[in-house]
Amino acid sequence: MDSLEAIHVARTTIIFVDMSRHKLRIVFFGTPDFAATSLSAMVAAGFQVVCVVTAVDKPVGRGQKIGESAVKKTAQSLGIPTLQPPNLKSSLFIESLASYRPDLGVVIAFRMLPEVVWSMPRLGTMNLHGSLLPNYRGAAPIHHAIINGERKTGVTTFFLKHEIDTGDIVSSVEMDIGEDETVGELHDRMMHTGANLMVNTLNQIEEGHYQTMPQPVISNSKVAPKLHRNFCELTTDLTVQDFHNKLRGLSPSPGAWMKTPFGEMKFLQGKILSKGIEQDALGAIISDKRFLIRLSDGDYEILQLQAPGKPKMASKDFINGIKI
Repeated sequence: MDSLEAIHVARTTIIFVDMSRHKLRIVFFGTPDFAATSLSAMVAAGFQVVCVVTAVDKPVGRGQKIGESAVKKTAQSLGIPTLQPPNLKSSLFIESLASYRPDLGVVIAFRMLPEVVWSMPRLGTMNLHGSLLPNYRGAAPIHHAIINGERKTGVTTFFLKHEIDTGDIVSSVEMDIGEDETVGELHDRMMHTGANLMVNTLNQIEEGHYQTMPQPVISNSKVAPKLHRNFCELTTDLTVQDFHNKLRGLSPSPGAWMKTPFGEMKFLQGKILSKGIEQDALGAIISDKRFLIRLSDGDYEILQLQAPGKPKMASKDFINGIKI
């Protein structure tokens, strides 16, 4: 078979690609650790990543030292050429990218690509997304799944098209969410599961036989918009379960915060003490050397917090340092 052939069966597209005479030339787009883990796994599995595109170096931290992305550091350690375009539509960048003659693009945790970029590779561009699509399309799928109290989530590989996170699915893996698991913990598990899924997906493509499935149409599908500061506020109108879900769904970053008698605090870890207790006085209190949040249906204990201008600390250490 000398050319790409597509066979349409119902709502499924089965694609056969003859890759017996050469390896896929892959261009990789990504920035954080979540993406760097997949990049390392792809190279370790023998895939030919001919170029990496990542964010421009920028000042970070209090010292405002110039920082490099996790993907850039990984690419440099692997000896892969790296492009850092300020403008993804610039002719210079597009010409540079085209010079690598890509067969396939892989994008993970990167900003939105213009069509001239994602359509350039011969086979298109694939994305790894941190949810079971079509649910939780958007910038923060891992956070929102926990905030909404989901018990299951997953990772999905799919091909990009015009509308964000709507392309045809290649593969997915379902994952359980622990009852007390934070977004940081789930992110790290998902990072490795996603890397394995990406390698398996690329193996299917390079072997020359894979399937794509259009995303099912679901009414009232759940979304995962970008997290804004006001959204991250914890309030006393939440139930203890919703309070717990929101706290762990924002921990450690960006962190759920609340106005308290002790100032504005970030809460990073906690547990439900009781449910079903009707209470008149709501809000933060110190009781028996415990930092409690009184909610309408029960008490919630804060175990780790961050006070303004202070490092993260156990709540007992904070209590020991204040005058009640």
